[in-house]
Amino acid sequence: MCVCVCVCLSDTLLSAPLNVTIRELEVNSAVVTWEILEGDPVIGFAITQQKKDVRMLRFIQEVNTTTRSCALWDLDEDTEYIVHVQSISMGGSSPPSQPVLFRTPKESGEDDEVMMEEFGQAAQLRAGELIIIVVVLIMWAGVIALFCRQYDIIKDNEPNNNKDKAKNSSECSTPEHPQGGLLRSNV
Repeated sequence: MCVCVCVCLSDTLLSAPLNVTIRELEVNSAVVTWEILEGDPVIGFAITQQKKDVRMLRFIQEVNTTTRSCALWDLDEDTEYIVHVQSISMGGSSPPSQPVLFRTPKESGEDDEVMMEEFGQAAQLRAGELIIIVVVLIMWAGVIALFCRQYDIIKDNEPNNNKDKAKNSSECSTPEHPQGGLLRSNV
């Protein structure tokens, strides 16, 4: 619901802002711009923002400004809004501008594309990580195989192992009888 009020200043009517337009329309924000008639004693502006089918209003008032635009923030995506702009002077405010109806866009597929790009990068990262893991596992398997091979070589050359071999061949010999023990005599 909008109430229009005309304010007379010294027998001069303050004009409503003209050419109210919405620019830089985003999912959650927009910028409303307008023009005023030259010579109007304007010291500021009042902007009303309302969802099309809801009675709640957001009222933004800016005084001591020559700015002809205002950022609208915290908008809901895919929602219709109505905006009015009023000029403010020392004596009061102008009637509201013609209403401007606009709809915020839906959350675009660009964010989905960004998410897909991020997912693709994550998948590439995971693939890279898997390749590194596989290479490291293969290297470890190679190290273990080399260790086992070297271990067998070291084990075969170990001094204790030679004693066991020598013990088997000289089990029956003694230092006094290198050719054999008492049971083996050369007689």
